[in-house]
Amino acid sequence: MLSSSSSSSADQYQRFLIDQAYIGGQWRPAVSGSRFDVLNPATSEVIGQAAECSIEDAQAAVAAAKDAFPSWSTTTAKERAQLLQRLYKLQLDNAESLARLITAEMGKPLREARGEIGYGASFLEWFAEEARRINGSILQSPWKDKQLSYRKEACGVAGIITPWNFPNAMITRKLGAALAAGCTVVINPAEDTPYSALALAALAEEAHFPPGVINVVPTSRQKTPEIGNFICDTPDISVITFTGSTEVGKLLLKRGANTVKRIVMELGGDAPFIVFDSADVQRAVEGSIVAKFRNAGQTCVCANRIFVQEGIHDQFVAALAAKMSSELVIGNGMDEKTTVGPLINDRAVEKVKSHVEDALSKGAKLVQGGKKLTAKNNCYFYEPTLITGATKEMIIAKEETFGPVAAIFKFKTEEEVLRHANNCRRGLAGYFYSRDYAQIERVARKLEVGMIGINDGLLSTCEAPFGGVKESGLGREGSHFGVDEFLHVKYVCLGGLQF
Repeated sequence: MLSSSSSSSADQYQRFLIDQAYIGGQWRPAVSGSRFDVLNPATSEVIGQAAECSIEDAQAAVAAAKDAFPSWSTTTAKERAQLLQRLYKLQLDNAESLARLITAEMGKPLREARGEIGYGASFLEWFAEEARRINGSILQSPWKDKQLSYRKEACGVAGIITPWNFPNAMITRKLGAALAAGCTVVINPAEDTPYSALALAALAEEAHFPPGVINVVPTSRQKTPEIGNFICDTPDISVITFTGSTEVGKLLLKRGANTVKRIVMELGGDAPFIVFDSADVQRAVEGSIVAKFRNAGQTCVCANRIFVQEGIHDQFVAALAAKMSSELVIGNGMDEKTTVGPLINDRAVEKVKSHVEDALSKGAKLVQGGKKLTAKNNCYFYEPTLITGATKEMIIAKEETFGPVAAIFKFKTEEEVLRHANNCRRGLAGYFYSRDYAQIERVARKLEVGMIGINDGLLSTCEAPFGGVKESGLGREGSHFGVDEFLHVKYVCLGGLQF
């Protein structure tokens, strides 16, 4: 079903369509004066332009962050917490405008965009609280005349490189932790979604963050590699935090090694979603809708391979097909009825199309969907698709589809499905459904991922550590671990004491 487009209330986000960079507390055009178009993927229309920053702009941003670091890192934790609380409240005060901004520049349905703004705000609140929990410790000394201790100190300037699929929350999760730790930041947002990053800078300015603490340098796809290389190469950046593809993450890791940077990465996933015969089938179907079709399947924790045990396979497929038909409404995200928006661009559509065609050519059966929608003003839409008979030889079993395609793999035994689920170099998230407690314990221990949803398809929250194993990343975001990624531990040995 295709819902109608709506342009009502567009003025609510217009003030955030900022065509400048934010450097050293000032709004300024790119040094070159160049700008690039930002498109609405639901209509392919230009919604505005953003500054096309280059290395010169990035250098200015890093210099501003470096200059601001000494004073920012020595503010009290209470001061940093209060500023983060202000930013948190401003985000909530502007929630509807920020949500509509997300929908305009990346397409997700308004109900999901509103959820992202709340989710993103939760990280600002959480890390405002965590700022005051950064502590050191007095250690038990083996010497009577020496006192041993350690303290935690901010690393320095943090480079934040973020993706387009969660243009607000992927920044706040990193930004909140870095600022709480006492780091200053340079943000390089995805070229498809620069406005959400610039909107955060505008709110930070309203919250009275000191100049240079937060800097934003947007750029086009053509200029992105040179900005990324500069962030890796400059010794003035101490830590890089990146969310994106495994391929780009490896490049950053290699290049960042030249200056021995700390690098925190949340990379690609290929999440298994396992439904055992012992599962509550209806609950599993509901969970698969969330885990597979949220954000049109464009999430790093998206269920990519759905394994269903043979005893309930047909029942599950029939129930999922019915649920997809009744609940998934394709359309412009500005329409309140829409539940599945567009993919981000034409390359994303072609990737999904190629995965489906490959699966069907290798014996998979198309249950529903399977087509790119080519009608006027919806060139980046792909139908929610359900295929059965998926096998390990298909591309869909080896790569993230990052689109609204549910591929069902039938399996017989627990040992078999664990072997297939773990036969992957990525290990971000995994899901499984079972009402057998012994099985739950076994599978939770053996599934090679950083995060597991058991009988639930939605696992992300600011209180929990977010990250993967194998080639899905390094470090953890969120939770109390998130701040540690931006802190050094300094050991202090004080000698010559007399008691």
